[in-house]
Amino acid sequence: MASFEMDDRKKIGLGLTGFGFCFTCLGVIFLFDKGLLAMGNILFLSGVALTIGLKSTLGFFTKPQNFKGTVSFGAGFFFVIIGWPIIGMILELYGFIVLFSGFWPTLAVFLQRIPILGWVLQHPIFRSLIDRYRGKRVPV
Repeated sequence: MASFEMDDRKKIGLGLTGFGFCFTCLGVIFLFDKGLLAMGNILFLSGVALTIGLKSTLGFFTKPQNFKGTVSFGAGFFFVIIGWPIIGMILELYGFIVLFSGFWPTLAVFLQRIPILGWVLQHPIFRSLIDRYRGKRVPV
């Protein structure tokens, strides 16, 4: 139970992660503004490090099964910094999907418990997509 407690460091980390996501979205909306995208990346990574801890963050990004995602995310960050934001964001998106692919089933269960969104996700179209992704057999 102690690992779910929210101390100040985790609250700040979640805030930085949220701001990083917002800056990244603004950077995409403003036609791939490299300044906003770079700030979003820095805030996102520092927020993750503060939320789960520096040692856990380094352990997560250096796992052998996460190597492809880490290299892709890092290369994308580099391309954003040098001024090629579209290529950088494509690489970052691929790296993000590969890195966090293990969390998608947990996220799907969490989203289904949100009142209005959960009702929408219980629709047969979405339900079949969720079940297919989770590996359950879906009749065609």
